[in-house]
Amino acid sequence: MLATLVAAPFDHPGWVYEEKYDGDRMLAYKEDKQIRLLSRNEKDRTAKFPGIASVLRNLRPATLLLDGEMVAFDQKGVSRFQLLQQGKGEPAYAVFDCLFYDGRDLRQESLAKRRTLLEKVIPPNKTLLISRRLAANGLKAFRVAQAHGYEGLVAKDLSSPYAEGRSKKWLKVKVHQEDEFVIAGFTKPDGSRQHFGALLLGAYHSGKLRYVGKVGTGFDQKTLRALHQQFRSLIRDKATLVDPPRERGVTFVAPRMVAQVSFQEWTADGKLRQPVFLGLRDDKRPQDVLLPELPA
Repeated sequence: MLATLVAAPFDHPGWVYEEKYDGDRMLAYKEDKQIRLLSRNEKDRTAKFPGIASVLRNLRPATLLLDGEMVAFDQKGVSRFQLLQQGKGEPAYAVFDCLFYDGRDLRQESLAKRRTLLEKVIPPNKTLLISRRLAANGLKAFRVAQAHGYEGLVAKDLSSPYAEGRSKKWLKVKVHQEDEFVIAGFTKPDGSRQHFGALLLGAYHSGKLRYVGKVGTGFDQKTLRALHQQFRSLIRDKATLVDPPRERGVTFVAPRMVAQVSFQEWTADGKLRQPVFLGLRDDKRPQDVLLPELPA
């Protein structure tokens, strides 16, 4: 179940407001002592998080299916995608839903009931935690997210069942702008920079890859070298962007890689302002990276 992005915070009766985590979405399957951790595109991540798998294995129910986010927290207790990707800090699994419990399919039950069962299953600890509720009022919850520097909040209708796909029963409001974009090319390096200068970014709209800007910050030398190595087999003579930038020194690549990028805002002409590269995402297909509906 995926949340729909909305432009502004709100308060609705019968809704709850949770912290939006900046990590990797993950489903956790438990069948007796067998544990599987699967990413959004069904890649098995169990071996990558043995400590979390061990804690899940010791939970009481014989069968469980949990939905949550794999995260790593900074010193202020804020989840950071970069920390998780770079293997810095102890990973934790922030759980926000329970789909199966002791053989029972809970997907048609209300979120309120699923959350009650979840709170019975998950003992509070640093490795396995239940998603934080920020405040009962949605506008106050947004101010809490702002004050703590969270990525944003997710608002959920307590009466809603669990439905696969994008839903308007779950809505997300971002404090910090951050999203995924397809890497469509790169520019030549300037000065002392090696390997490449900036990445050309795009997102799909009506089946076509649209140019949204360049990102030239957020790379260390190791990242520059590793990305450039990956680009070698993807270089193409022509752009896959339908509206590529008109500038010299651009090398186009096949749209196979997805970057996580933070940015200040969208410009009036639909480009990213002050983007910063955070890392690669291998849990999302490039064709699923869609251009958001921008506010007028």
